[in-house]
Amino acid sequence: MAGALRREGPASTWPLVASNAEELEARLAAGGHLLPLPKEPAALANVIEVDIVDFLLARLQLLPDAEYQRGSERGYPDLEVGGRAFGGAWHAIDVKVAQRARRSAAARPGTTERTQSRITLYTGNTYFRHPTLHWPGTFRPFDDYRSHADVIVIYTLTDSASRVADLEVIIQEPWRVGSSKRSSTTREYIGAVDGLDDLRAGRGEFATAEDFYRFWRRFPFRTSPGVQRIYERLVAEQRAELETLRAAHPTDRAERA
Repeated sequence: MAGALRREGPASTWPLVASNAEELEARLAAGGHLLPLPKEPAALANVIEVDIVDFLLARLQLLPDAEYQRGSERGYPDLEVGGRAFGGAWHAIDVKVAQRARRSAAARPGTTERTQSRITLYTGNTYFRHPTLHWPGTFRPFDDYRSHADVIVIYTLTDSASRVADLEVIIQEPWRVGSSKRSSTTREYIGAVDGLDDLRAGRGEFATAEDFYRFWRRFPFRTSPGVQRIYERLVAEQRAELETLRAAHPTDRAERA
């Protein structure tokens, strides 16, 4: 990404011809066609996430026997993959974007490089806490995925039109980079460790996935009345479905008895 496209620039010349990507960017910039991307972290992260998922979808189209779906903007995950190419099971892929922490001076030896803010791994009080329920904004219950992976994108904020330099991609299982801290003081989000070396090495605060899930599923997240109503509706729907299945197979219950 080089910036946002302005169709009619203040110095436009037509036709605009370029022989490669670098020349195209230079000509667009010279014609005033490139506007800077937003600096605001959440807005810039959304742009980068869309671009990363577009890239992954383009590669998946080339993979035989692969199935995939793009998630919604505020749902989980950003992308799910399955089919014979992935062992016949569904796998969740979430894209996380974080800015390197800004420095006012050169780093001293031994200083830990960090993200500007903690990456959010999951929303803790909905699909994560109740993993057998099919929550709105998800394709299926959390536990229906064989695996979960995070594509973590780290960048340095610049004043260029693209706003992004020194892009680094890290792929980890979420629990491996999990911390015992929330990523927000106002929302029910599970936070990652913020040291870049820890993210690269998968060196979170939990020794096992079981420790991570146990800690965060016992965490006293707040539950709004709206979330509580959705939970109660999903539980009722799940019970009704079980009763329907039992009624359809009465002989199974008799044999077990």
